Amino acid sequence: MSRPVRSARLLRLLDELRRCRQPVSGAQLAERLEVSLRTLYRDIAVLREQGADVAGDAGVGYQLRPGFLLPPLMFPTEELEALLLGARWVASHADPELARAAGQAMERIAGTLPPLLRLEVETSGLFAPQWSGPATEPWLQALRHAIRAGHAVRMRYTDADGAVTDRTVWPFAMAFLADLRMLAGWCELRQDFRHFRADRVLSLEDTGRRYPAMRHQLLRRWQQERLRKLPGPGITGTADRI
Repeated sequence: MSRPVRSARLLRLLDELRRCRQPVSGAQLAERLEVSLRTLYRDIAVLREQGADVAGDAGVGYQLRPGFLLPPLMFPTEELEALLLGARWVASHADPELARAAGQAMERIAGTLPPLLRLEVETSGLFAPQWSGPATEPWLQALRHAIRAGHAVRMRYTDADGAVTDRTVWPFAMAFLADLRMLAGWCELRQDFRHFRADRVLSLEDTGRRYPAMRHQLLRRWQQERLRKLPGPGITGTADRI
């Protein structure tokens, strides 16, 4: 298993252990993390090697003893406020998976802070408004995963004139605007970069097929095209009529 995947899994395991006030069985932890019991035991061993004080054994249960594995994180107040406000905005505007991740990230950061800085986070008066617009599109999570993996997606799309087309797109960027989500990708049908309004996508599925380009290369080419054709910020310029 790759190092980034293992690192993320170890952090999730630490989070689960921190939440447990009583010893929790290896089987329960493995189920929550969606890994095998053997992998769970191996991850427990890795955490202990890295300094985590995990009490317990197989068949008995595990518990993270008081004390923190990592040194406290130090942030200026402005940086903490920026992180907190950004996480609250994501929690209000993104799809459920990403919203949940934003909350968990702030919990992890707050758990590593010295007491005074943790109090700054817990009592912050900065809030993002609760989103009252249309619910996020049900395929948004699949699209984010496709962007991350560099997979082509198939979708049915309605343009500004109401025409419906089937597209295969190489997605590489997405923008979360105040009341609209936008997708930037290379469209196989048009053989060009196109921008798609999320609210006009009728259906979307990840093909599981890697597109024959690197995401950073598409981003660079797209940015060059934007500078040449449509100077200015954002990715909304050509979305309305495609």
